[in-house]
Amino acid sequence: MKKFLSLFLILPISLSLFAQTGKVFDNLSMQSKILKMDRKYALYLPPDYDSSQRSYPVLYLLHGYGDDQTGWVQFGEVLNIADAAIKSGKATSMIIVMPDANTGTIGYVNDAKGNWRYEDFFFQEFMPYIEKTYRIRPDKHYRAVAGLSMGGGGSFYFAMHHPELFSSACPLSAATDARIIDSLNNFKYTKGVTGKAREDYYKNYDVLSLIENMPEDQKKAVRWYIDCGDDDFLFEGNSMVHIAMRKKEIPHEFRIRNGVHNWVYWRDALPVVLEFVSMAFHQF
Repeated sequence: MKKFLSLFLILPISLSLFAQTGKVFDNLSMQSKILKMDRKYALYLPPDYDSSQRSYPVLYLLHGYGDDQTGWVQFGEVLNIADAAIKSGKATSMIIVMPDANTGTIGYVNDAKGNWRYEDFFFQEFMPYIEKTYRIRPDKHYRAVAGLSMGGGGSFYFAMHHPELFSSACPLSAATDARIIDSLNNFKYTKGVTGKAREDYYKNYDVLSLIENMPEDQKKAVRWYIDCGDDDFLFEGNSMVHIAMRKKEIPHEFRIRNGVHNWVYWRDALPVVLEFVSMAFHQF
């Protein structure tokens, strides 16, 4: 009788824990002095965030061209996918932060003249703000970056410019050449800049150039997962990155799956990304 009584007492608690879900906020904001405006961001908090006092690893998840901080929430179904990955044990509980890069000048880069400094904002203001506001473990081992398309390019830039800050990077269907986004942005990044200064600027945001110039001691600093559909218009650029990394002996995972440049592909990729970054979060 005591065994059955214990079971009935434990069962509701277990079911309650199992029924917990994460939370998503898609209209949060912070003040940026660098960009001279409020910047929006979306946030995923794992199911146990409110019931624990622990600190969490963090994934910065970047959206693509034409979307904003709500992209991964509305179209990417980050809440359901992250909850399922955590409940299955394939991913560890983590905080997912999705910044807006679609206000002002679109993209995750500084412009060539320094009038628009999104990358500086991200590292000097946004990341410190996020990691002080939420219970995040402020350490490279517990920090990762991922993104799709333009955000895939941002994932490359951020992790290659600051390998000391990220344990893993997961570019999906990435724009690997800054000229792609610059052309969509009507050359706002390089307006009024010509010659060598313009070429030097592009090299700073050209993934192949960053790979070619990567110092020897940085080759194993970041765990890479690169994924692109076989019918994606950015397939060639991602394949060239894979080949360049192979030649430079930079460890990485490279996946080509059936698919195009759309949310069906990226929703399928997200559970793998969460599992991949979790391996680094658990490793240290």
